[in-house]
Amino acid sequence: MTFPPRVFSGIKPSGDLHLGNYLGAIRRFVPLQKTHHCIYCVVDMHAITVWQEPEDLRRATYEVAAAYIAAGIDTKNHIIFNQSQVLQHAELAWIFNCVARMGWMNRMTQFKDKAGKNSENVSLGLFAYPSLMAADILLYKATHVPVGEDQKQHLELTRDIAQKFNNDYGKRIKDLHLDAGYFPLTEPMIAGAATRVRSLRDGTRKMSKSDAASDMETIYLLDDADAIANKIKRAKTDPEPLPEDVKDLENRPEADNLISIYAALADKTKQEVIAEFGGKGFGVFKPALAELSVSVLSPIATEMRRLVGDKGELDRILRDGADRARAIAETNMREIREIVGYVR
Repeated sequence: MTFPPRVFSGIKPSGDLHLGNYLGAIRRFVPLQKTHHCIYCVVDMHAITVWQEPEDLRRATYEVAAAYIAAGIDTKNHIIFNQSQVLQHAELAWIFNCVARMGWMNRMTQFKDKAGKNSENVSLGLFAYPSLMAADILLYKATHVPVGEDQKQHLELTRDIAQKFNNDYGKRIKDLHLDAGYFPLTEPMIAGAATRVRSLRDGTRKMSKSDAASDMETIYLLDDADAIANKIKRAKTDPEPLPEDVKDLENRPEADNLISIYAALADKTKQEVIAEFGGKGFGVFKPALAELSVSVLSPIATEMRRLVGDKGELDRILRDGADRARAIAETNMREIREIVGYVR
């Protein structure tokens, strides 16, 4: 079966949005609007797999929605909504809990990383959330998902669940005169110079909105120009000048991280950045990176603050998006209930 091109992706409203969220996800969402129908979700149901203060969750939900809009998502031709307004996500997740195998879930490395030695004490939701992620995507029969490298394994699980559902219910799908292969095998979209932005203080660690030893590790989307410039100025580097060839960044994680950030913000390749700055010291490169970062991020921060200050506008956009998402979701869920054999 041929599925119309549709993109689904989402960001958890937990903690403050940072440069990694922008370069790894939000910035990549915008151009996809030209080639796909796009559904961008604030995945608040995923956020509560670990404890969230309710007021912090509400604030962060508005901020993620505001970031989508401020970055350039067209809310009239595409969809922005928060996940908890469309209950079909949870309904399909339960069906997928019954399709997915425990062995598949036990192989998820992100759960192991997050749970660590305390796996007996974390929530069942944290263990099962890849199944909810699969439901998020397949509820809309999304054909593509822009993901970072750290989410690629979860998308592979989504494909496994889709394939098993299609196989398990193949006869039923055929008997109901529905197209074989009810769910698509969703493809990942991993591209860009900075799909995984690293800490400014340790180029071997992912930039994070939590667990940071210091705010100096992370550039937040709502940082002002002075804060951005100061963080870049104090970013960890090594004593060598920038190399003449991108291959020479291999064993220089901090230099590679800063070059990657510049390349992503400037829509260039790392080699193009090296061609401009190769042989120069960080005393030259860091001010240029700071200037570029401020020029790109400051307008987004300004628009985010305006939107967050107008909850009425954000509520209207989220409700409208949820209504449109729900219409797609319920159309598909009616068929899925019939496939599974629920009495309606």
